[in-house]
Amino acid sequence: MPDQTVVVETSKGLVRMVLDVEGAPVTAGNFLDLARQGFYDGLRFHRYVAGFVIQGGDPAGNGSGGSGRTIKLETTSRYKHDSAGTVAMARTSQPDSASSQFYITLAPAPFLDRENAQDGLGYAAFGKVSEGLDVVEQLREGDRIERITVSEAGASEGA
Repeated sequence: MPDQTVVVETSKGLVRMVLDVEGAPVTAGNFLDLARQGFYDGLRFHRYVAGFVIQGGDPAGNGSGGSGRTIKLETTSRYKHDSAGTVAMARTSQPDSASSQFYITLAPAPFLDRENAQDGLGYAAFGKVSEGLDVVEQLREGDRIERITVSEAGASEGA
């Protein structure tokens, strides 16, 4: 299956992301399913750490909520935490606890990849920002995800 493109409309502007559906089918599939259902629409980014990440996808708005389901940790994507703009799933200390919260890196964070992670597990990177990294860099805690639109035609561009 080809990469999938999503457009994230935020209160600061548009961000286009390419998701690795082939390399991370469970993680990308979960995100796409939630996006198609409108789950993310209207949620706020609840975590900002300068030079590290912006995180959203929590309906509780404080980092404690999720979609009501969890997915298996999947670190098989071709994407790594090697630059700003990596899209990945947040999780608790339990490996199979990711639900709906995702983050976008603001700088390289290779210690989050499985091969470098202290816990030996890492985090599931499943996409990259292909347009709008300047918008991502402006996002802060409290900014809104207006809508996430899935391009059903797929994507031909790479990251």
